[in-house]
Amino acid sequence: MNLKEIKDLIKLFNTSELSKLKLQEGEFALTLEKGGESGHAATQAPAAAAPAPAAASSAAPQPAAVESEKKIPDNAVYITSPMVGTFYRSPSPDSPPFVNVGDTVKKGQPLCIIEAMKIMNEIEAEFDCKILDILVEDGQPVEYDMPLFLVEKV
Repeated sequence: MNLKEIKDLIKLFNTSELSKLKLQEGEFALTLEKGGESGHAATQAPAAAAPAPAAASSAAPQPAAVESEKKIPDNAVYITSPMVGTFYRSPSPDSPPFVNVGDTVKKGQPLCIIEAMKIMNEIEAEFDCKILDILVEDGQPVEYDMPLFLVEKV
């Protein structure tokens, strides 16, 4: 399986009512789980296979639901998480958020922090944009490629 097929499978799994999925193709094995005490997925792949992202939890926002509720501009795009971790809107609990809905941000401006393995990773805008929606709550766990922001390119 290639990385795109794995991402598509994870998205389909997140929207399904399945709680566990095991897939094996040759030496490649993938296990996705939702809920339970750990709330995260286990993945296994041989070194020669493409790295598999962890499965998103059942709390992941569903972009299709967001789109059906609001009128989305043609040039709107999702900014997704580049890693698994914990989403934070501000640099510290006492600080104001990096961005709010309606803000216009410049390329390179910080949008949020994702904490992974006790390391704070500042996520920056890759292009000039306007924040249309923030799809994740402060302190919420996020998964690889999970939509964080809906933005309109400017």
